[in-house]
Amino acid sequence: MCKRTNPRGGRTGRPRSTEADTAILEATRAALVELGWSKLTMGDVAGRAGVAKTTLYRRWANKNELVVDAVAVLFDELELPDLGSLQADIEHVVLQFAALLERPETKTALMAVVAESTRDEPLRERIRASIVDRQKRLVLAGRERAQQRGELPDEHPVSTVAALDDLIFDVVAGAVVHRALVSAEPVDEPWAARLSALLLGGLGAAAAH
Repeated sequence: MCKRTNPRGGRTGRPRSTEADTAILEATRAALVELGWSKLTMGDVAGRAGVAKTTLYRRWANKNELVVDAVAVLFDELELPDLGSLQADIEHVVLQFAALLERPETKTALMAVVAESTRDEPLRERIRASIVDRQKRLVLAGRERAQQRGELPDEHPVSTVAALDDLIFDVVAGAVVHRALVSAEPVDEPWAARLSALLLGGLGAAAAH
């Protein structure tokens, strides 16, 4: 019988069950909201998801990996519809991101893994790969559309473009997370409009260099 390679850890075995993965990640988020990071265990997640602990450990080596993936799938829900202008696109993502952070499972899970990552370099790398780098797809899509519309220049070298993508992501993600989770202030339409206007003004200056 042909065995499939698991891209997560190079293990082989039977094909993974999408239904089991979904149940496990949902159970992880529910357990985090109810128990918090310190009391969350792999055994508790397995029981809530209705799977054996061996099933859980075949997919995730430890709690850190599991919780990051439970958060990452929530951020994968973010979308960037073409609203006709870069400012409208940015405002939409800001409001969508803020709504996601309002959900108890997102807020609890994100703050838990970020706090834990301050003393765990492998966890920090997993957050970067599974959440940050994956969500930069939104910045790439938004920038390319803006260039096609003529809102941003497209003659810059690849290194400059990559730096702009990082800057856009850092400004948007940092501002929204700080506003929503640290300051506990509302991320509403007027605030999103002010942020996008500020970002666009900064991008114009950055693109000129």
